[in-house]
Amino acid sequence: MAKSVGQKLKLLYLLKILSENTDEKHPMPMKRILEELSRYDICAERKTIYADIEDLKQFGFDILRNPSKTEGGYYLASREFELPELKLLVDAVQASRFITAKKSRELIGKLEKLTGKHEASRLQRQVYVANRIKTSNESIYYNVDNIHRGIQDNVQITFQYMEWTLDKKMSPRKNGVKYQISPWALIWQDENYYLVGFDEAENKIKHYRVDKMGTIELTAEKRKGTESFSQFDLAKYTTKMFGMFGGEERMVTMKFSNRLIGVVMDRFGTEADIRKRDEEHFSVRIKVAVSGQFFGWITGLGQEASILAPSEVVNEYEDYLENILKNLKKEKM
Repeated sequence: MAKSVGQKLKLLYLLKILSENTDEKHPMPMKRILEELSRYDICAERKTIYADIEDLKQFGFDILRNPSKTEGGYYLASREFELPELKLLVDAVQASRFITAKKSRELIGKLEKLTGKHEASRLQRQVYVANRIKTSNESIYYNVDNIHRGIQDNVQITFQYMEWTLDKKMSPRKNGVKYQISPWALIWQDENYYLVGFDEAENKIKHYRVDKMGTIELTAEKRKGTESFSQFDLAKYTTKMFGMFGGEERMVTMKFSNRLIGVVMDRFGTEADIRKRDEEHFSVRIKVAVSGQFFGWITGLGQEASILAPSEVVNEYEDYLENILKNLKKEKM
């Protein structure tokens, strides 16, 4: 590298060295800084580096000096993201089922670059992506981006909707027919990412798992469903859906043991109509999408949960339980 070019880049390389190699516990003495700069063919004197550090500090970089004679030196004290924040982001990437294992590793690698190498090693110890259940849809990044573009540009999107087959492969539903939907929102529920949109053909709001959507294309047609979404409450929509499976919306009253109040609050939130029934039980009245998944949720709570009203939902729940018992007895024969 020519000396003139090296001198022009000196400030940038100095910042790179401090960013990648230093933190509060790992300051870099001036002698070492000069050695690191020489690896980039940059020759400098202490006096000029002192001045460069002052320029970086004046620009806004939090560079401090540890005055210790044995472990002293300069270090980058604060960054855009602190280590606890990066740990949270790494955990979120790991836990996201809709991000593939490959993309998870790539994202975590990029997050590591936002801190020094010493702290990056502390992020690395949290990486357990390989054994997490992950989607196999590598196009999900671009699908999410296209959904956002469709929302921002106020246009409809088309895509094939996929499903798993017994040979563990994804295959298009409805013989590969293209779905055309007006995108309105994205939600993260039950460890999955969903598109909430308006289906003009059926004149209703629907949702789709993003990792099951094939390549998304934007159309020139303007979005539909403005009236349906004018008073749409995304929080209430996700609350009444169980496992994000649809069903007829009905007002249902349920009874629970007092010890399940936390479960009910986590599921329905603080706005649920909760009332004391006796010293050991309370009831909740709320609108839900009645489906097999809803009945499965109630069943999972055992004898401490029951449906009180309306009678038709109670009867449907009884049929649901009886059919499960019949199938169990049939399998035992």
